[in-house]
Amino acid sequence: MTEKLLEIKNLKQYFNQGKPNEVRAVDGISFDIYRGETLGLVGESGCGKSTTGRSIIRLYDATDGEVIFDGVNVHGKKSKKDLKKFNRKMQMIFQDPYASLNPRMKVMDIIAEGLDIHGLFKNQTERKQRVFELLETVGLNKEHANRYPHEFSGGQRQRLGIARALAVDPEFIIADEPISALDVSIQAQVVNLLRELQKEKGLTYLFIAHDLSMVKYISDRIGVMYFGKLVELAPAEDLYNNPMHPYTQSLLSAIPLPDPNYERNRVRKSYDPAVHNYAENEELEMREITPGHFVLCSEKEYESLKLASAARV
Repeated sequence: MTEKLLEIKNLKQYFNQGKPNEVRAVDGISFDIYRGETLGLVGESGCGKSTTGRSIIRLYDATDGEVIFDGVNVHGKKSKKDLKKFNRKMQMIFQDPYASLNPRMKVMDIIAEGLDIHGLFKNQTERKQRVFELLETVGLNKEHANRYPHEFSGGQRQRLGIARALAVDPEFIIADEPISALDVSIQAQVVNLLRELQKEKGLTYLFIAHDLSMVKYISDRIGVMYFGKLVELAPAEDLYNNPMHPYTQSLLSAIPLPDPNYERNRVRKSYDPAVHNYAENEELEMREITPGHFVLCSEKEYESLKLASAARV
């Protein structure tokens, strides 16, 4: 994976800017996503992961920074035609399958909405056929096309959301906590469906979640967010086997395992940001400790992390 599909450069998303209640939801983060990969983005609720996804796809206008998709700045000034073209290439699967589908529209029209906007069919027969194909792709059948969203289970509704996202043949999909509202038994089905679709269609994913074990299962690389900052970014196996930032270590120590002996002796690591406060003159930036493994740290910490990694080898 060497071809960059998406470049995020110093992205900032502030709300109520300049007011006493200013919220820095995303505070100067940078990362790349390569064509064909799945980048997982994790962190506790309120850390800014969903806001990052929404800013990338322009549901929010970014306060500052650049989002470069396929060589084009997403947040630059664009004509309606250019925006339409961009919207075809990038789609989103939303967190809540209950709220993200219009209850007054039939499945046929929900899925075909993108086809209608972009004019991707010659006649009504082709439109209908395309919807039937999309339903089958996500494990449903054409009989479902004339039903309303309330007639489906949570897992089925999320499949409808995936079908809607696929309708315009996107290259890149932001999956914003697509399984958090689903039963555990259904979660694996939806994640496996996403993996199969990725292989079939060569898709690239940003997979946002807080279920760390599921993120490890689906992701090639994982980024960890804390209070609007990206604190660690590494290949999935490397992050789990060798977490370097104290917040990542705390997150991973909280993962329960179905092993009574392990659970009896499991030691939770707490993360107190006050302990890790830095001097004002210390410059924090993402630094590469080992190949592909980046940590937000000061120059002093960088040296000690490098030494610790060398000793471990």
